Amino acid sequence: MDLTAATAPDTSGTLDEALERLHAFGPERGGWLSNHAPMAVEALVRHGQAPGVHRWLDNYRAKLEDMPDRVAEVTPSSWPEALGDPRRMADWTAYFVRETAGRPWREVLAEWWPRLLPGIAAGATHPVIRVGHSVRTLLDAEENAPRVTELAHALGYWAARHQPLPPLSALAPAADAAAALDAVVPVPEQSGGIRDRLGQLTAFPAWPEQPVAGPEAARARLTELVRAATHRYATYGYGEPIMLVHAATAPNAVLRTLPALPRELWAPSLDAAWAASAAVTAAYSPARPADPAPVPAGLSPEEVFARAAAHGDDHTIKFTDTALDIGDATALAAALRSVELNPPAL
Repeated sequence: MDLTAATAPDTSGTLDEALERLHAFGPERGGWLSNHAPMAVEALVRHGQAPGVHRWLDNYRAKLEDMPDRVAEVTPSSWPEALGDPRRMADWTAYFVRETAGRPWREVLAEWWPRLLPGIAAGATHPVIRVGHSVRTLLDAEENAPRVTELAHALGYWAARHQPLPPLSALAPAADAAAALDAVVPVPEQSGGIRDRLGQLTAFPAWPEQPVAGPEAARARLTELVRAATHRYATYGYGEPIMLVHAATAPNAVLRTLPALPRELWAPSLDAAWAASAAVTAAYSPARPADPAPVPAGLSPEEVFARAAAHGDDHTIKFTDTALDIGDATALAAALRSVELNPPAL
């Protein structure tokens, strides 16, 4: 499918204006809920919805909170003690703003990616998803101040929320990503917030069955994982329609980031992406699938995205953006299922 016209780099200035509006606000609200606006507006602009972005932001504005106060400066020597401290959101953001102002953003990303990767599930995977949207924009278009600053905010959010998963054992290996997701054992108590659920994790299926043979194999397996998780939403998304989108959008954020990373980081990125997708699946997936979602007849990918944009829910927009990366009929059906399952925002 040719999506070239619909996904051409934005020349309207809308994305940069939106990001500048958003950088006055913090990455969370209500204590721990994520600010999804930077991710959603990037997807909206990318898929031809720039004219409606500021109206969408006006509606979302009530959910935003100011950036929290600074506590103490994060420095190259003091950062380990600040890692994973959510009180230091503003400190971490300021640190990465300084870092990306003084060095190329790719250099900063390559240094911090392996440090942050063990905490990929932190913040319900929203920090890594925000990084993925930011890096995609930097790779596809001009590297200007609002877009580099957005990466700084995303990395700062991840560093502040960084929290590794508990130690995990390996279950029997699975032949492919879809089988591996099917073999994930739900946590015993599927109630409470994601932190309560992730604390119950003990083991994941071993996948891939064998260590990947090089960076390209890692990228291929990661693409397979994103496709399997997106497809799975079509039948399992009903269990927790909002949270289960992250089983697909988190590994897709990693996939989008790979081209900006040194190739030796691609294999560990696959391992972390699998852990994130499996963790969300274990925390929220229901025991049984629903009937398969109908495959859309005669709808183009961008018509499916237009439905998500009109629906207005931030998770639906981001999941549909991932579904369009897959682009097949089952992925589009999963996107339409997210439109059906999630409450509309507009």
